[in-house]
Amino acid sequence: MKDKLKAEMKVVAGNIRKVREFRNYTQDYLAAKLEISQNAYSKIELGYSKITLDRLFHIAIILEVEVTHLLYFNKDVLKK
Repeated sequence: MKDKLKAEMKVVAGNIRKVREFRNYTQDYLAAKLEISQNAYSKIELGYSKITLDRLFHIAIILEVEVTHLLYFNKDVLKK
């Protein structure tokens, strides 16, 4: 069960990175918006840090996407 959870968290972390890169935002930019260090933000994208629902929603707002887009990435639904 823990392995499946870790795998799912890695997928979400990767999706966050994909959307950030699609938006041409830097890790520094997201970190500043979240009021955390770039290193702490990097750990989110690498899946090393567990994120709360609050943080997930905050990231979605910054990236201008629905939270579901971070759970199930589909670049066709993203708009610049």
